[in-house]
Amino acid sequence: MADKLTFTLDTGDGENKDVVIKLRPDLAPGHVERITELAGEGFYDGVVFHRVIPGFMAQGGDPTGTGMGGSDKPDLKAEFNSEPHTRGTCSMARTQVPDSANSQFFICFDDAEFLDGQYTVWGQVESGMENIDALPKGEPPANPGKIVKATVG
Repeated sequence: MADKLTFTLDTGDGENKDVVIKLRPDLAPGHVERITELAGEGFYDGVVFHRVIPGFMAQGGDPTGTGMGGSDKPDLKAEFNSEPHTRGTCSMARTQVPDSANSQFFICFDDAEFLDGQYTVWGQVESGMENIDALPKGEPPANPGKIVKATVG
């Protein structure tokens, strides 16, 4: 793997609204592999941020836009780590079952230490956090922001 693998989310229609996330295979190799695989298949393209809670996080990665869907790939084994959930932290969403992460992820707006050790941290926003801050808010938002294109490089 490259020294610096990034997951880039284009969140704007023709505008420069990229969110560049540094992937952390050192923390969660299985999750990084899954995100890389899904991005390469175009899975995240056109997917909305269906849950955006001010002061907490923005969640996306569900092709149904409901928070109930995922990819057709098997769920991932948890890779909990000691990385804290701070502003810009990227972590996998899951059900109450620890090994249920699939394709949904969230990006923290603010520190959320209460999530530490319970969700798999797999990346950190390096640039474009203002584009996450600008996403329409709601559960779900009336007119949700979306990932126009997701790439890994």
